[in-house]
Amino acid sequence: MNRPPTLGRGPMFALVLAFAVLWFGTIEHRRLVNPDEGRYAEIPREMVASGDWLTPRLNDLKYFEKPPLQYWATAVAYTAFGEHHWTARLWPALTGFLGVLAAAFATTRLFSPQAGLITGAIVASGLLWNLIGHINTLDMGVSFFLSSAVFSLCLAQRDGIAANVSRRWQDLAWVLLALAILSKGLIGLLLPGATVVAYALWQRDWGFILRIRPFRGLAILLAITAPWFIAVSLANPEFAHFFFIHEHVNRFLTKAHGRYQPMWYFIPILVLGMLPWLTSLVPGLLAGFHRQPDRQFQPTRFLLAWTVVVFAFFSLSSSKLTSYILPIMPTLAALMGLHLAQKINSANLQWHAVPVAILGMATLVLIPYIPKLARAEVAGDLYAAYTPWLYAGSTALALSGVVGVLLARKGRNLSAVIILALGGYVFGQSFLLGHNSLADVNSAHDVAAAIKSQVPIDVPFFSVNTYDQSLQFYLKRTTTMIIYRDELSFGIEHEPKKFIPDLAGFEKAWLAAPTAWALMPPSTWSDLKAKGLPMVEVVRDDRRVIVRKP
Repeated sequence: MNRPPTLGRGPMFALVLAFAVLWFGTIEHRRLVNPDEGRYAEIPREMVASGDWLTPRLNDLKYFEKPPLQYWATAVAYTAFGEHHWTARLWPALTGFLGVLAAAFATTRLFSPQAGLITGAIVASGLLWNLIGHINTLDMGVSFFLSSAVFSLCLAQRDGIAANVSRRWQDLAWVLLALAILSKGLIGLLLPGATVVAYALWQRDWGFILRIRPFRGLAILLAITAPWFIAVSLANPEFAHFFFIHEHVNRFLTKAHGRYQPMWYFIPILVLGMLPWLTSLVPGLLAGFHRQPDRQFQPTRFLLAWTVVVFAFFSLSSSKLTSYILPIMPTLAALMGLHLAQKINSANLQWHAVPVAILGMATLVLIPYIPKLARAEVAGDLYAAYTPWLYAGSTALALSGVVGVLLARKGRNLSAVIILALGGYVFGQSFLLGHNSLADVNSAHDVAAAIKSQVPIDVPFFSVNTYDQSLQFYLKRTTTMIIYRDELSFGIEHEPKKFIPDLAGFEKAWLAAPTAWALMPPSTWSDLKAKGLPMVEVVRDDRRVIVRKP
């Protein structure tokens, strides 16, 4: 008879340590990718440079799309360790890592050590969590806080738990929700609140709403969140309407943000995001319906309620991005981990490993076709340079499936789970680690490196009819926007003197400056050159030209 996987403290510590090395070991490697990584690296850089940690600014313009928690955390990392790729990505990497540990810990306490171990493996190696945990966006931080708050609430509501222990877990849940709000806004309260109501309706247990101590919890939440919201509103009267109406109500109800997708958009995202554990997805969801008759609180049903509420909310929203469903990955992994822990045996594990091997092999067959994706912006030779990384990742995935089958046949189920997770993790990382092959088109690193030593900090630098999100971070300075508005429109509206709306204004400013630099598209450069403007080309690539005034 096959025993379920288990680990002692020593081996578990060694496993976590090895995982930490793998997880954090790659965050310095890649150049910043536009637009998100450039944006979220630059805002905290400007906080440190200006000393203003109250009002977020992007390219020296007010930027209120999101609250400041990640900006603050990254600014602290810059202050302590310097401005690097790894410090820019430290917060999403750290919260992603902690999210794995939190899911494993909570599932262990709620169900079993076996379920906790498998849950940690699923979260760590799941494609979506793996990728977003190594990209500098705001989604990982809020996902960690939200999923951990859900787990804390479950731990607080366990039957038979001491009142003081329950209160501590419940208070922690409210603290985590407050940090979620400071990470990405009101979804930090709206989505958990909707889940509580949905669960109470499902279970016909209205007392549950009071058992989460809502009045005490709201007091904790307001004590943490209100100071910044009040202070930034007093300093910037325009903040409240933009943040609460434009960034919340309008984002959900309208297509104003240009992110509309059909309602089924997140279904393939969920399927791909759970690789390489896809065979356990439906059984995991079904496990959420299981009711334990001897318990008042049903943790599996609460985890399922959270998963469904979040998925439905963003499916109904008029604004969709791939990472929006990230907060359900740890809770869904917990249900999948519970299912696998209950059903694990050599035969079941082999049936899980075989599709992983097939997927890896199928990907190997498809990789040679990737250079055919070449287009004007991304040349075929760049894709060709990217493919060796994909070959490595796909080979690792295929091998993990094959080795997983062999280990399962020998009854070494724990080793099979770890090998499958390792293969999935390497597979996901290969997509990221190869991105430097595409850096010419998705990062300003190279063009900034070519000119940084030549550009005095006090000389005007213009961004003409374009905006390269990572240029400012690499140059360690802001630029004056010409014509281009997009996400900077709000800041431009409230600080119009920092903006030049047309080429005529730019030409006047350029001629008036003794020395100046500018970034522009090649087409704009051709037009200005034809006009005889005093400009010397310094560096160019297919997407941009940087010029200086002699």
